[in-house]
Amino acid sequence: MSFTLGIDYGTNSVRALVVRCADGKEFGTAVVNYPSGQQGVLLDSRDHNVARQNPADYLHGLEKSVKAALAQAKKQPGFDAKRVIGLGVDTTGSSPIPVDKNNVPLAMSAKWRKNLDAQCWLWKDHTSWREAARITTLAAKHRPQYIAKCGNTYSSEWFWAKIWHCAQVAPKVFEAAYSWVELCDWVPAVLAGVTDPLAVKRGVCAAGHKALYSEDWNGLPDKKFLKLLDPRLADLRDRLYTQAHDASVAAGQLSATWAKKLGLPAGIPIAIGEFDVHYGAIGCGVKEGTLVKVIGTSTCDCGVVSASKTVPDIPGICGIVKGAILPGFYGLEAGQSAVGDIFKWYVEGVLQDEKLHAKLTKEAAKQKPGQSGLLALDWNNGNRTILVDQRLTGLLLGQTLGTTPAEIYRALIEATAFGARAIIERFKEYSVPIDRIVCAGGIAEKNPMLMQIYADVTGCTMLVAGSSQACALGSAVSAAVLARAHADFPTAQRKMTSLKKVAYKPKAAARNTYDQLYRLYRQLHDALGGVNKTADLSGVMKDLLTLKESAHTN
Repeated sequence: MSFTLGIDYGTNSVRALVVRCADGKEFGTAVVNYPSGQQGVLLDSRDHNVARQNPADYLHGLEKSVKAALAQAKKQPGFDAKRVIGLGVDTTGSSPIPVDKNNVPLAMSAKWRKNLDAQCWLWKDHTSWREAARITTLAAKHRPQYIAKCGNTYSSEWFWAKIWHCAQVAPKVFEAAYSWVELCDWVPAVLAGVTDPLAVKRGVCAAGHKALYSEDWNGLPDKKFLKLLDPRLADLRDRLYTQAHDASVAAGQLSATWAKKLGLPAGIPIAIGEFDVHYGAIGCGVKEGTLVKVIGTSTCDCGVVSASKTVPDIPGICGIVKGAILPGFYGLEAGQSAVGDIFKWYVEGVLQDEKLHAKLTKEAAKQKPGQSGLLALDWNNGNRTILVDQRLTGLLLGQTLGTTPAEIYRALIEATAFGARAIIERFKEYSVPIDRIVCAGGIAEKNPMLMQIYADVTGCTMLVAGSSQACALGSAVSAAVLARAHADFPTAQRKMTSLKKVAYKPKAAARNTYDQLYRLYRQLHDALGGVNKTADLSGVMKDLLTLKESAHTN
């Protein structure tokens, strides 16, 4: 028997997963929460846009989670750490880290340890919204091809905007940083013992989706364009990278130092780093025609289309990148900037009782579609797709003196489902094949009510990934292919991934009501999102009341 290890860096924790290559059976798993900040996130009470992380937490979580997963695996018959033949890493993103000449994060030095700007700039940090807007404007005028593949809008969640913002607000940090490395590239480099940022093997997943990298224009944006933004960015380009790789290329081999720390064989291959949702798509068995929804604090929607085909530029879609997700395919990405975070905000932030999730879910499940008369917008952390506007905020419409917490809770869930439908419809509008939808993540696995609402709102059957650790499993699958346990990705996915037997199918009666609610959602969406600047919203509240009255009489 041979085994691989998947290491998944989420927003609040890191998890390690040991799987058998032959069939994907999980032999050991462990989760370690990040010790710093608020549930692992470094915040600033003066600015809700700030979200950073302490890079030291990544190494802490790495060692503890891997050792614990291996210890659990050792209790299983047939397991031996010497039989681990490869490992893979996935992370959040875009989460760039300022590093010195030795590839050490600035924040791990005494001088910068307490400086928020010297930390990892977590994916959901939106402080660079002004820079993102400026990049969009200048690219549209001077390099329209740069943003055509990312929905014609550059996001404040992404690489260049964050780094430019650092240069603007923290020039001393920017000057001290020799280079910047995405978290998904940095962890594999650390494991491989790479001490030169220029020698870090970068994945095309992060480079293409977040840093405007493409073979069509020979890599990263040219220095002339970057100089239009800021001469400092043009100078930085020489200290980044010239080539990015797909998952057919290893990020390196496990160094003797880290092999000893973790109790693994030295020299085993490390898969190229990808974002959690991209390896999560692989862990869900993604292929052409499959849309994978990884539902967590945010949601990411991923699909692939053969690289032999032409994929049109799709307005509002986060990225169309050759080689992202699976080698030989274009990787397509969309998503919502907050999903689980919205439910968490309401229950733990507003109601201030995390135990209420179960109670509200039970009460909300008894409600009929439209019964509450409520309609919400899922923009509490901005809109990632299809509007790509992080300056949008949440909305709850239709409240009365009789509105209950459970009704609000359900309305927030429905809002995320409406946002999901907008993404699916945009893909279909541009002829991206979607024959099945596979969902992953704790919410998909543990909340049948939400999954049924998603099915009813979208009109699509919702399938659920077989593994509750789809992202880590995808990393392990990639490692298994690199270690030659399987000949290619289709074979590895066939052997190592699965689906749960449950399938949430849309119900006709609910579908009819949700079609009407979605029409109202799109009125709000298009009017407040700037798509329809002359919209008349005067009838929305009354239409909601009509639906409410109808639900109570039927």
